Amino acid sequence: MEIERVNDTTIKFFITYKDIESRGFERDEIWYNRERGEELFFEMMNEANNRDDFELDGPLWIQVHALDRGLEILVTRGQVSDGNMKLEVPDWKDKNSLDEDSQTSDEVSQVLEQDEGESEPLELMIGFRDFEDIIDLSHSFVGPNLDNRLFHFEGQYFLHILFDDEQYSEDEQDNMLSHILEYGFESDITIHRVQEYGKCILEAEALGALRSQFAMR
Repeated sequence: MEIERVNDTTIKFFITYKDIESRGFERDEIWYNRERGEELFFEMMNEANNRDDFELDGPLWIQVHALDRGLEILVTRGQVSDGNMKLEVPDWKDKNSLDEDSQTSDEVSQVLEQDEGESEPLELMIGFRDFEDIIDLSHSFVGPNLDNRLFHFEGQYFLHILFDDEQYSEDEQDNMLSHILEYGFESDITIHRVQEYGKCILEAEALGALRSQFAMR
C-alpha cells in the first residue's frame, strides 16, 4: 500500500486489489459489506498513523476512486473550532494527475463521523434447509412490513431482509428476528454474492407472495 501526505489534514492511499486480498478481504465485500469495508479502512488509517502520524480525530471526508488495479483513497480530516466544523477538501482532479483508468471509474464520497455515527438499518441474509420451512414462515409471520426478497444460491434458498429502524424499535426487531430464526438460520453470505451468482426467485414482498401462492400445511 502506498501512502502520500498531501497536506496537514489530507492523506492519500493507493492499495491494489491483490494487497486487499492478502489482508484477508474479498475484493467485492469492501463495497457491499459495510463492517468489512470499515475494518479495511481503519486498518489502513492505523497504518498511516504509525507511518506518518495521521491521527483519526473528528469527522473525515473520504473520496474513493475504484480503478482497474486497485483503489485510490483521499482522506481529509475536518477541523472543529468553537463548535463549528471546518473542512477543506482538495480538488482531487486539479492537484493529482489521474491515469485513464480513473476517467471511467466509479467515485464514492462520504463523511464518516467519528463521534456521532448514523444508525444503519438491520440487514440480514436468512438461509433455509428446506423450501417448506420458508412457506411455514410466510404463514406464521403475518403483519410486520419488511423489505424481503427470496434467492436461490448453491442449492439453498436465502431470504434477504431489511428492517426499518424508523418503523420498529430494537426490541421489536429482536423479537421478529427470533421468530424468523425458528425456521431458518442466519448466514454470512453477502447480498452482492447472492445477486451475482444466484437466482432471484421473488424480487419483492417474498413472504407475502409465498403465503398467497402456497396453502398452509
